[in-house]
Amino acid sequence: MPLPELEELYTLYRTDLYRYLCHLTHDPTEAEDILSETFLRAMRRLPTYRGDCAVKTWLFGIARNIWLESLRKRRPDVSADDLLENYLVEDTLTEHTDTRLQWQRVCELLQQKDDRARRIMQLRAEGYTYAEIAVQLHISESSARVIEHRTRSWLKEILTKEGYDL
Repeated sequence: MPLPELEELYTLYRTDLYRYLCHLTHDPTEAEDILSETFLRAMRRLPTYRGDCAVKTWLFGIARNIWLESLRKRRPDVSADDLLENYLVEDTLTEHTDTRLQWQRVCELLQQKDDRARRIMQLRAEGYTYAEIAVQLHISESSARVIEHRTRSWLKEILTKEGYDL
C-alpha cells in the first residue's frame, strides 16, 4: 500500500499527535512546535519510509524522538532512560515517588493480563482510536472498547484497594 501524501498524513494524524505531545510536554505551545517539526522531518524522510510499521506509529516515533531531543538539550546531564522514566511526573519528591511507584505497579499488574489486553492498553496510550486498534488486532471495535474498559476498571479497583490515590 503506498504511503499517503504529507498533507493527507497531517489531516489524518495531527489531532492525535498533538494530544500525545501535550501529554508528553504539558505545554500546548511546545507541543505545537514539536508537531510542526514532526511533519517537517516526516516530509524529509518520506522517501525512506519502508513500511515496517503503521504510518501512525512511524509519525509518533518521530514526534517522540524530537521531544526526547528537546529534553536532552535542556538536561544534558541526565540519561535518555532517566528522562523517559522520570520527566512526566511532578517536581516534588513525594509526588515523584508516588507517581513512579504507581506506574511501576500498573506495569506489574498489566503483566497479569493477556497479550491482547496489554496491547490494547498500549495502543490507547499511544493515541490510537478503537477503530484502528480493532483493525490491528483483528477484533471488533466494541471488543477493543470492552477490553480496555474492563482492564482499566480492574486496574483501578486493585490500585484503590492498595491505597493508591487515583
